[in-house]
Amino acid sequence: METKLLSTRILPLIILLLTGTVGITQDSLLTMLEDSSKSSQATVAVEGAFKAIHLVNTQTTESPGKKELNFIIMHRFGKLNDGAYNFFGLDNASIRLGLDYGISDRLGVGIGRSSFEKTFDGYVKYKLLQQSSGKKTVPINISLLVAVNHLTLRSDTFVSAQNKTSYITQAIIARKFSSALSLMVAPTYIHYNRYPVLRSAKEVFAATVGGRLKFTKRMAITAEYNYLIPGMLDAVDLEHSLSLGLDIETGGHVFQLVFTNSNGMIESQYIGKTNGSWGNGDIFFGFNVSRNFSFNKEKKKNW
Repeated sequence: METKLLSTRILPLIILLLTGTVGITQDSLLTMLEDSSKSSQATVAVEGAFKAIHLVNTQTTESPGKKELNFIIMHRFGKLNDGAYNFFGLDNASIRLGLDYGISDRLGVGIGRSSFEKTFDGYVKYKLLQQSSGKKTVPINISLLVAVNHLTLRSDTFVSAQNKTSYITQAIIARKFSSALSLMVAPTYIHYNRYPVLRSAKEVFAATVGGRLKFTKRMAITAEYNYLIPGMLDAVDLEHSLSLGLDIETGGHVFQLVFTNSNGMIESQYIGKTNGSWGNGDIFFGFNVSRNFSFNKEKKKNW
């Protein structure tokens, strides 16, 4: 009798608990589906098309974030075909020191000084489009670069300071196809107030193609080719610039090993003044190393 009484009291309680649990589970599942649907409708920026500001010599669409400072050392030894007497180029070297700063997440500025032709450079770069997915899909990144290069190398003939300045305009278009592969193209216009050798044209038009292929968590292969349009090579002995690199990420540093036929490391030099030939062994070995510093308190809190 007591057993029957207990079963009549406990059984409804168990049924009530089970139906309540099923209801709660259904509500949770519905909530998860709604959240998933909302997240798929959100716009998500595709970050990190390239790890560094420079692919090898050419700038990428990347810039320092807001209130972030990037310090870069770009170093090129002499030509490998200089032979054993010059230790295959290691006895000679040129260097560029640069600072890049993010005014905002889209707007960056930078300055630098190269020992090659004793050149000062400055630039402004603005990210016009940010690749994104989700509700609003943008297939590519586009950054606009405007730069000024001014050489201070003394020459035998008098050349005014104004005639030692060149101006660069570049549109950098890139896409991150996957976590491993990113490609870019960069049409470029350079105006020289005075070209350093006899030449009728002061304008140079070129197009850069390049890419980055990541093959481990911290290592990637990079390559870039700067093509001068027909007619740009006729007046002087110039070559198209071809550069290869190996990126190694080490915490806050990005270390790049470089092989290139260009001794110069800024646009007016590696695009418009390259005379080294890969076929003749005019290959400059070197490296880029950069370090990023953040002055953004909000980002530091999230670290």
